[in-house]
Amino acid sequence: MVNTTSFDTTDHSTPIFDTAPRGGSFGFRVAKRTFDIVVGLALLPLVLLFGIALLIVNPFANKGKLFFVQPRMGRDTKAFNAIKFRSMRAVEKVQRSADCPLEVDRITPLGGFLRKSRIDELPQVLNVLKGDMSLIGPRPDYYDHALHYIEEIPGYRERHDVRPGISGYAQTELGYIEGVEATRRKVAADLHYIENASFALEAWIFWRTLVVVFKRAGS
Repeated sequence: MVNTTSFDTTDHSTPIFDTAPRGGSFGFRVAKRTFDIVVGLALLPLVLLFGIALLIVNPFANKGKLFFVQPRMGRDTKAFNAIKFRSMRAVEKVQRSADCPLEVDRITPLGGFLRKSRIDELPQVLNVLKGDMSLIGPRPDYYDHALHYIEEIPGYRERHDVRPGISGYAQTELGYIEGVEATRRKVAADLHYIENASFALEAWIFWRTLVVVFKRAGS
C-alpha cells in the first residue's frame, strides 16, 4: 500500500452511514450507503475472478504487479489509497504536473482493454466497502493534484463534502477530464450533483454509466 503518512490522515476512519446534512436527505444517504454495501458485496466474486485471471495473464501481456495503488483525495479532503488493476507498464515514479497529459505510451495492450471495459476499476469495490468511496459520486483526483486544484479552482474543496465515486455525474456527462480548465467544468458538474442529490439523479448516473461501459467510451 502507498504510504500516506505524509498526508493529513487524522481521524481517517469513515462512518458506515453519513450523518452530516449534505448530499441529500438522511434517508437518501442511508439508502445510498446500503446500496453501496449490497452491490459491493455482490461484485466481490468478480474482483476475485478477474484478479486470478490477470495473475495468470499478466506475466505474458502486462508484466508487473497486479494492483496499482494511488493516494487520492476523499471525503473531507482526506487521503485514501485507491486500488485498481494495473494497466500501465511498471516504471520508476515520475512526477507529473496537474496539467501534464496522460502517459498513453505506458498503457499496455491488455491495459487498454482493462481501461476501455472498466475492468481496471473493479478493485475499487474494496474502497467502497471500506467506506472511502461510493459507487457514485465525484471522481477522486490524485492527492497531489487535488491539493493544487484546491488553491486554483473555486468550489473544488466543496466537491469533497461527500464520498467520491467510482462513477459520477461529471464522468458520464463530460467524459475524461484532464487539466485545470477541464477540472473547472468537472467541479461545476460535481457541485450540481451534490446540490441535487436524489434517487432519480442517482438512477440516471447509474444508467449512463452502464451505457458508457457497454459502448467502451473514454479511457
